[in-house]
Amino acid sequence: MFVGRNAPLADLRAHLDAARASGRGRMIAIRGRRQVGKSAVVERFAELSGLPYAFATGVQGASGRDQLQALASAARQSRVPLLDADALFARAPASWRDAFGALELVARQGPVIVVLDEFPWMAQADPALESVLQAAWDRALEKLPVLLILIGSDVTMMERLASHGRPLFGRLRPLVVEPLNLGEVAELFAGWSAAQVVDAHLVVGGFPRLLTDLAESSSGVEAFVRASLRDPFSPLLATGRLIMDAEFPNPVMAARLLSAIGADDRGHPRFTDLVPEATDPAERKAAETATTRALALLSGPKRLIEQETPAWAPATSRLRRYRVTDPYLRFWFRYVNGWAELVERGRADLAIDHFDRDWTSWRGRAVEPLARQSLLRLAGAREDLREIRQVSPWWSRDGQTEVDAVAMDAARSVLVGTIKWRANQGVTARDMTQLAQALARVPRADGARLAAICRQGRRPAGADLVFTAEDLVGAWR
Repeated sequence: MFVGRNAPLADLRAHLDAARASGRGRMIAIRGRRQVGKSAVVERFAELSGLPYAFATGVQGASGRDQLQALASAARQSRVPLLDADALFARAPASWRDAFGALELVARQGPVIVVLDEFPWMAQADPALESVLQAAWDRALEKLPVLLILIGSDVTMMERLASHGRPLFGRLRPLVVEPLNLGEVAELFAGWSAAQVVDAHLVVGGFPRLLTDLAESSSGVEAFVRASLRDPFSPLLATGRLIMDAEFPNPVMAARLLSAIGADDRGHPRFTDLVPEATDPAERKAAETATTRALALLSGPKRLIEQETPAWAPATSRLRRYRVTDPYLRFWFRYVNGWAELVERGRADLAIDHFDRDWTSWRGRAVEPLARQSLLRLAGAREDLREIRQVSPWWSRDGQTEVDAVAMDAARSVLVGTIKWRANQGVTARDMTQLAQALARVPRADGARLAAICRQGRRPAGADLVFTAEDLVGAWR
């Protein structure tokens, strides 16, 4: 079930069109988390192009010869095989230099697409691969209509390919494949209500394999989770571990910190909540330094967490809190990571009981980032919201007052909203009264409109606007 992916497919088509029009090659570096569907997007693109292509996949731990054999097989076995592949790739090339030489002969006959999937694994088997590719590219391939696509699941490693001092510096064009967004999830679950689509996104995010399993289960989100928690080998449990193993092959503080953020009851702990306890001042300082470095890794190269500051606070504000970026990983850390061992020991009932007791309240917190993102997207489509440039939460320094959504233009808060994701009730008049009372403390909010953001329900007294699940899903279509 291939849905969505319009943006990366359009980007790839644009690169191919440019290569065909100019007769000059382009080298694309595609990165994205494991299981996000990078390979499926690229193979779909290659098939739709109608051009000869080779899609070779690297194998972790395999020898260099085995990697070259994979390329030779791919050249012959694609739906549209490379021209003269039976002759040029009858056997595995003796080296990558020979392989790129054969690809040069193919490209001289017309446009061609070459995909090296899991390129970092290929490079591990032959440390000279990057340099050999750079030489072949500069000498010949860049002067021919070839679209060379390198794919990798290690986000940091793929970014380093293009860094200064590496052989491919200045030659790669980056492209990121993100998980499916809320609108694409809705496309897959066409018969579901908007509220059910949001639930699905909060549980499995935008990972195609998980979405397909959920769609095929035909049991609804909560029943799907319970069934998955009974099976220690279910994709819902295993995918998070695959992602973590790809990002952190060895246990490090960053991995432990990520787990602490994901399992936090509030879902967005502060810096002081994350620093290990220490009574000695020197140990405390060392713990703070290690935590700062780990947070920089997670929010920078890894992009696994996001830092939030209150609306209108400067970027340097110490009023910071953190949350896991990806919806599925937020769910996985909350309901799987700390419970997988119990499931493996036959005590899935404990994990399921935790989910049943916690899900409704956790969902109400987990939907908040998605609601803010959706509100910002709505601003691009609705005239009455067009002035909005940013949507953030706000909370007071003492932590006693918090507002779920503050929508800002360049100079003021134009919309202040409360998010209540109750199963059978929308935002109440009492909720709006509390929001109106908090309004006085929100910066630059004089004259701001009040908004109710909820699963379903009519506009309550005191609300200028109401946004339901239908509005949030519609923002992504």
